[in-house]
Amino acid sequence: MDYITINSIKVPIEGEKNVLSLIRKAGIDIPTFCYHSELSIYGACRMCVVEDDRGKIFAACSETPRAGMVIYTNTKKVQQYRKLIIELLLSSHCRDCTTCQKNGMCALQSLAYKVGVHAVRFLNNKKEEKIDMSSPSIVRDPNKCILCGDCVRTCDEIQGLGVIDFAFRGSKMKVQPAFDKPLAETDCVGCGQCAVVCPTAAISIRTNVTDIWDAIEDPSIRVVAQIAPAVRVAVGDNFGIPKGENCFGKLVSALRIMGFDMVFDTSFGADLTVMEESKEFVARLASDEKLPLFTSCCPGWVKYCEEKYPEFADNLSTCRSPQGMFSAVIKDYFAEKDKEDGKRTMVVSIMPCTAKKGEILRPDNFTDGRQDTDYVITTTEVVRMIKQMGLQFTELENESADAPFSVASGAGKIFGTTGGVTEAVLRRLAEDKSYNTIREISYTGVRGFEGTKEATIELDGREVKIAVVHGLANSGRLLDRIRSGEASYDFVEVMACRRGCIMGGGQPSGAGPRTRRSRMEGMYNADASSNVRFSEENPAVRQLYDHFLAGKEHRLLHRNL
Repeated sequence: MDYITINSIKVPIEGEKNVLSLIRKAGIDIPTFCYHSELSIYGACRMCVVEDDRGKIFAACSETPRAGMVIYTNTKKVQQYRKLIIELLLSSHCRDCTTCQKNGMCALQSLAYKVGVHAVRFLNNKKEEKIDMSSPSIVRDPNKCILCGDCVRTCDEIQGLGVIDFAFRGSKMKVQPAFDKPLAETDCVGCGQCAVVCPTAAISIRTNVTDIWDAIEDPSIRVVAQIAPAVRVAVGDNFGIPKGENCFGKLVSALRIMGFDMVFDTSFGADLTVMEESKEFVARLASDEKLPLFTSCCPGWVKYCEEKYPEFADNLSTCRSPQGMFSAVIKDYFAEKDKEDGKRTMVVSIMPCTAKKGEILRPDNFTDGRQDTDYVITTTEVVRMIKQMGLQFTELENESADAPFSVASGAGKIFGTTGGVTEAVLRRLAEDKSYNTIREISYTGVRGFEGTKEATIELDGREVKIAVVHGLANSGRLLDRIRSGEASYDFVEVMACRRGCIMGGGQPSGAGPRTRRSRMEGMYNADASSNVRFSEENPAVRQLYDHFLAGKEHRLLHRNL
């Protein structure tokens, strides 16, 4: 076996594509800005420079390992290089750190401290750029951009959109949409994956936290929260809780202490989605029309389909997302009580997704002209609220969601991961409701991290072909195959973000392979520990259909098309 030597440590070469991977394999952490294992190697930031035994300096991310190499990661020369790079970046960077959304979580801020930059010798002659706040989901601040290119490659390679790119040359170079258009006038779907990889706050989540605090203080407003399935396995990341641990009960407790009047689980809304979407799927199979049925839970995917593949827009399910359904039900359910109490109900959704901020503004998600979800805040925003409140999150007791929507099935909880919607619908359509059925469905091929998964099941004597895809670049390739006739399906689940909502644009960033796996396992553990595993067996869902929803299903649970 071939080896290289890193700081006197012999490290075997086992298929690694670059020296950086071997350095990390040796347990040594060196700084990077532009390197992500899932993206193409850019090698622009030069923060990962190392020195070999001949005194040559090179970027570890773009250097192919060769047997016998001798590498030093922290020589005096390397330290000087890194310090100079940070100084140059800071010289053209907006340094309002104390008021920045990324304060305390900024990679540039962290590395400046790590390499020992205490002063910047160079003047900032950069012209101040206008901040782009046209998108309801994300904010683009060019003044904080360090030209690492992470957002450019993510949007192009992972999402297949290419909304932003480099423009101009030399000192005038910047990252922007084509012709410097506002994001709202581009093909941006609001997925927020650019914000996830941005090491600074050049791209950040558009926040509504102040509005929510104001509403909580208003006695005339009944503030109701609903918590998406994927939030529970990520909210603990910033509080030292093991990755993927289910923190739903602690979050319910935190929200009540903050002043929310009622707290619900969006998994209940997912149960409603399963009921309606499975009904719609059976009807389409019977008529053999508008197939394949595409899921409509993900707003980033819905917008992508409408703008990039409009010929498939009619194939989208007419169902609202779980958030949309649940908010409509909540507003209608409390309408009479609001009149009696002289209040109005405000619904705040806590989501893993930045695109949900745009979804709530779509007229086809309104009920009789009423906006059902008033605000969306992401997991990272609710973490900030918990810290603002001064709560010791790890010490909070576990509490349950409020009645009458306090029960959610395990099928609704797995909506947070890729394949979860499909699995929940298949459970609903299965005749046998035993544990064996749950196990058999999980083995059909809908679980896992593969970009595109396929399964075939038998339903009422008919062979039904299913596809599950995540990441918009993967989705585009699948749609091209369907359009050309190369592939044919009856049901297709699509999520805009890779691995599904557990890795949404509003989740805590810096999540590597272990975190992804832990979050997915956390979703399945939440399902396995549920007393109810099938959506149609949820007693709260049954009661809602029997006593409240009758005759209102289309008005409250489906998009106004």
